[in-house]
Amino acid sequence: MDMETKDGMLQYCKQVAEKNGWILNKDQKTLNDLIDGLVENKKNLGYQSCPCRLACGNRELDRDLICPCDYAQKDVPEFGACYCNLYMRKDYYESIGKEYINVPERRPVEKENAALEYINQQ
Repeated sequence: MDMETKDGMLQYCKQVAEKNGWILNKDQKTLNDLIDGLVENKKNLGYQSCPCRLACGNRELDRDLICPCDYAQKDVPEFGACYCNLYMRKDYYESIGKEYINVPERRPVEKENAALEYINQQ
């Protein structure tokens, strides 16, 4: 699958959701925006960094943000969705049903600061 295309990225995200027992956001505009962001990051950075977070372009520093990010495994069961609301619990629409849910940021400040420092050195 070509993850630098919208169809390829959507197929990838569907596979991730299925593997983890999740669903994708059913709001088509939100889903399209998130898929577009992942494709853009894949093309520009070489990896599908979370479109809702600041990626610095250093794969090692951004590793925890590669979709699905390291935090999704805890966020989806606890809050019903991942940080950007791409991946959701299977029962999200029946149990939570909100159009969008704010998921607290789990990324440690140290990782965010390291990314910002890297960007400032460029």
